[in-house]
Amino acid sequence: MQILYHFIVAYLSVSLLVYLFREKRLRWQISTAIVLVMFLLRLFLIK
Repeated sequence: MQILYHFIVAYLSVSLLVYLFREKRLRWQISTAIVLVMFLLRLFLIK
């Protein structure tokens, strides 16, 4: 179950990373980066 959770969070992180580089508006880039950081922290700090 934990592997599935890691896969979902990793997939969402990659999707957000692609969206971050395609987006032109700075405000949307900042909000995407904040969400991406939260997803990556969740991915690496899960116990």
